[in-house]
Amino acid sequence: MSNYKIITDANSDLTQEQVEKLGIAVIPMSFTIGKDSLLDYPDEHELPSTEFYRRLSAGESATTNQISTVTFLETFEPFLAAGQDVLYLGFSSGLSGTYNNAVLAAKELSGKYPQRKIFAVDTLAASMGEGLLVYHAVMKQRAGASIEEVKEWMEQNRNRMHHWFTVDDLNHLKRGGRISGASAMVGTMLGIKPVLHFDDQGHIILMEKIRGRRQSLDAMINHMAKTSIEPEKQMIFVSHSNSPEGCAYVAEQIKKRFGVRQVETGPIGPVIGSHTGLGTVALFYLGQDRETKE
Repeated sequence: MSNYKIITDANSDLTQEQVEKLGIAVIPMSFTIGKDSLLDYPDEHELPSTEFYRRLSAGESATTNQISTVTFLETFEPFLAAGQDVLYLGFSSGLSGTYNNAVLAAKELSGKYPQRKIFAVDTLAASMGEGLLVYHAVMKQRAGASIEEVKEWMEQNRNRMHHWFTVDDLNHLKRGGRISGASAMVGTMLGIKPVLHFDDQGHIILMEKIRGRRQSLDAMINHMAKTSIEPEKQMIFVSHSNSPEGCAYVAEQIKKRFGVRQVETGPIGPVIGSHTGLGTVALFYLGQDRETKE
């Protein structure tokens, strides 16, 4: 296997079990809930996601901070010093300045380690959409792909990663600046559940306004029917923020409807959850180039 380390960040929402199976490194990301400043780790040892959502439900507010250039330097350098190249697959630049800080760190370290390859790739993705791209990168690596080949595959296929998700309240996304105030107005409409997606620049966009929770979950599955390519041969990810029932429903329906054999589920961590709020269910898969017209 080519001697390079694949690194991502906590925004990928990969579970500790998935991280260990994939053999990757994950950079934690900081968040604040109430008066507590904490780090989001895959093993949730500082704050379990269930407790985070309990506190969010109780009315505590949550904010996040991007990963600093210093943290990237401290993360990348030990691998470079040990003779490994580094491929960082990062959180969408359409949502955070985190990726840009990684680029600055890579540039600085390239001068110090000219013999090493250091690549930072903007996944234009978030949550388990980012995580699923990381999964595919590891599969490519294990199949013998070079660091350059994996980087090229990511850049060519990142806009095929579909993110369909529904939230209970758009105001969390509005407060974090992830969507406009005008789009968030739908969150005040009785019984209306938004279905959202990502555009080609990695921004969140409102696609549909659906009446009813179950109908919004079905709408995501219907979008998968229109845009997925051979889902029965893919790994599919489904994630949720304190909505295990909705997550289980979507996972079961895609198995029945599309013959999906590989599906993994997991919680949305505190960093992403700070912006999506409670009750989010998200569906991720590779398909046609993302259709992003509202």
